[in-house]
Amino acid sequence: MSRTGKSKNVRKVDGLSDGVSDKLKPLSPLDLTKYNTVSELVDGMSRCSFGARNLGEAAEVVQAMTEDDDCLRVLTLSGAMTPAKMGLVVCDMIDWGMVDAVISTGAIMAHGMVESTGRAHFKHDEGMNDVQLYLKGYNRIYDTIELERSLDDMELIFRKVMEDATGKKESMGSYELNWLIGEYLAKNTTDDQRGILKSAYLRKVPVYVPSFTDSELGLDFGVYLRRMKMAGKQGIRFDAFADLEDYTQRVLDSKKLGILTIGGGVPRNWAQQVGPYLDIINKRVGVGGGFKRFDYAVRICPEPVHWGGLSGCTYSEGVSWGKIKPRAEGGKYVEVFADATIAWPIVVKAVMERIGPKGYGPKGRPHK
Repeated sequence: MSRTGKSKNVRKVDGLSDGVSDKLKPLSPLDLTKYNTVSELVDGMSRCSFGARNLGEAAEVVQAMTEDDDCLRVLTLSGAMTPAKMGLVVCDMIDWGMVDAVISTGAIMAHGMVESTGRAHFKHDEGMNDVQLYLKGYNRIYDTIELERSLDDMELIFRKVMEDATGKKESMGSYELNWLIGEYLAKNTTDDQRGILKSAYLRKVPVYVPSFTDSELGLDFGVYLRRMKMAGKQGIRFDAFADLEDYTQRVLDSKKLGILTIGGGVPRNWAQQVGPYLDIINKRVGVGGGFKRFDYAVRICPEPVHWGGLSGCTYSEGVSWGKIKPRAEGGKYVEVFADATIAWPIVVKAVMERIGPKGYGPKGRPHK
């Protein structure tokens, strides 16, 4: 029926609502002249629209889960974040108590070792020839160069760590290996040489690599096992289920859960599958399981849902799997569709400014 008809659904001009009476939240212009800190700017963005609002609200959720003493805070990492020079952002999150567990690709940890030992990554120039790069030992990661020489140097550290552990352990998971590497870095680098595994060791934060063999660390482990076999010795076995059970127990022991996902991929899914895992343990085993969902969740990733990839699936989809607590039950989740190297440091810096005055800081926030 037309707008001039007699349908009961036609609205009357004199009956239009003003927004305030329905408790709608007003937006505010982004007045840059009023902001002196990153925190203030991000807070202002939360009252804008589109990606700005998402970023502002993401900072609010990260702050909330950081300040929640009952919450186990999980950071998942994918993409070339350490060659992209985001490694110290992870260190800050660990040091400031924003993270109690890290779940990552192995590549991020391997390239992070390069950074934490004082070696450099380099800018790639579009005029460079990939064949010539290979011949010179320059590995290209998008617009960044990783030296093959640096990876060889990291294998020497890896070899030393494994040699020291051989005979003391029959098997280990990735979190145990990363702990040993972090211990080595803590003892053999200067205080100003910061790194993810070093910070994680010093703060007692486990670092899990679920797709371990898909990384430089995994290849180094394979080389170690071959050397041991050639010498007629028994090498340490890699045990992926040690990671699964250690992480699951930490989740089970926590009252609440929070997650910040950078990118997506296997680290994201491995972190979130703990809810279904505990659920089916109850159903299929009868004991040892539980019902655990993430109370807080933030995803910073440019991948949209319509591509059908794992990295792009929404948190509302995760609700259907029993991974994420629905908003109607108090769940807080935000998705920021942006390049993580842009949005992530802004969110973390804003939260650092907010929690610093509350006494957390690099030394004031105990981990679980």
